[in-house]
Amino acid sequence: MSMAEDNKRQLDPEISVPKHIAIIMDGNGRWAKEKGQPRIAGHKEGMNNVKTIATAASHLGVKVLSLYAFSTENWSRPSKEVNFLMRLPVDFFGTFMPDLIKENIKVMVTGFTDHLPDRTRKVVLKAVEDTKDNTGMILNFAFNYGGRAEIIHAAKSLAIESVNGSIDPDKIDDSMFANHLLTGQLGDLADPDLLIRTSGEERISNFMLWQLAYSEMVFDKTYWPNYSVDNLIEDIKEFDRRDRRYGSV
Repeated sequence: MSMAEDNKRQLDPEISVPKHIAIIMDGNGRWAKEKGQPRIAGHKEGMNNVKTIATAASHLGVKVLSLYAFSTENWSRPSKEVNFLMRLPVDFFGTFMPDLIKENIKVMVTGFTDHLPDRTRKVVLKAVEDTKDNTGMILNFAFNYGGRAEIIHAAKSLAIESVNGSIDPDKIDDSMFANHLLTGQLGDLADPDLLIRTSGEERISNFMLWQLAYSEMVFDKTYWPNYSVDNLIEDIKEFDRRDRRYGSV
């Protein structure tokens, strides 16, 4: 029995598992600094942890796991770090694709992939294509993603459709707007039930601004490279203790 399957037994059957968990994987740089290593060492260790947490989430019954891998603001980081981050998908899918296939995990990407370096974009899109027929958990990478840019993109798309007459502006509602967001591909599972941010920082950093309207949030103090299956289980238990009212009483 795998570690993730063994940990699944620690969850009481009556505990509500979030259908969609989104994680801001924070703390890679600080993890590396505390060990006297360069920041890229933390990013590499963080990448390795994605497989562990994604596998566990799949076994626990999560339907969508969204990971904030690279934001539209991350381009401002030092070029050496950005170049390394652009190579991470190549290494990740080159190493873990057999495991993703074995776990029946479906890879999706939410972000502006057209702006990625050619090699990175091709590897990412190939992973999406190679797993498109998988029917298990969706592993959704938010890569070159920004919440504000996403909303502007959706607004522009709706404006163009209004001008050319394909939609009536008066018919634009929450559902139509949501379908024009980059997460529209996730359908009814687009909005996270639970947002987890690791490292102890308590902000959402331009992540899924529309989608997080009624999400429960847990700010875990653990650095992402150290974030374990046990941490995930405890955060799910915390989610289960919440009273979700969606604005009602």
